[in-house]
Amino acid sequence: MSLNLESKKTVVAGVSTTLNTAQTVVIAEYQGVTVEQMTILRANARKSGVYLRVLKNTLARIAVKDTKFAPLADKMSGQLVYAMSEDAVAAAKIVNDFAKSNEALKIVAGQFNEKLLDVAQVKKLASIPSRDELLAQVMGVMQQIPASFVRVVAAIKDKKEAAAA
Repeated sequence: MSLNLESKKTVVAGVSTTLNTAQTVVIAEYQGVTVEQMTILRANARKSGVYLRVLKNTLARIAVKDTKFAPLADKMSGQLVYAMSEDAVAAAKIVNDFAKSNEALKIVAGQFNEKLLDVAQVKKLASIPSRDELLAQVMGVMQQIPASFVRVVAAIKDKKEAAAA
């Protein structure tokens, strides 16, 4: 179904708005992915705060024009799904994890921190823990520190009491 001019402008404006806040964009070819599989991918993306959309490549090129993601325009050919995220690794992680279990989805390229990424670099970016995972790890360490400190102080107290007795 083709879009009229107003619909196209709305799509481009929406994608441009998302790109303005995004840190990472990953594009993947989805030829051969079933509707059910694509629904699962979209649900996973939504849970992770990733904007995932199938776009006409012409509209995507217009949306990235004059943004930091303009270098991706050269990679936009074929049946592509676009994943964009404010989290540096979320888009890469969602697309890469889905591609591992579904051979029909093929990562084409990505961009992070104004650097164009090839397939291997997108996979490497996906292997980095997300911001939430890193925060959870830091909180775990911070919770262990007071417990260890209390045990050390209690041991010193016990030792001094034993020496005084």
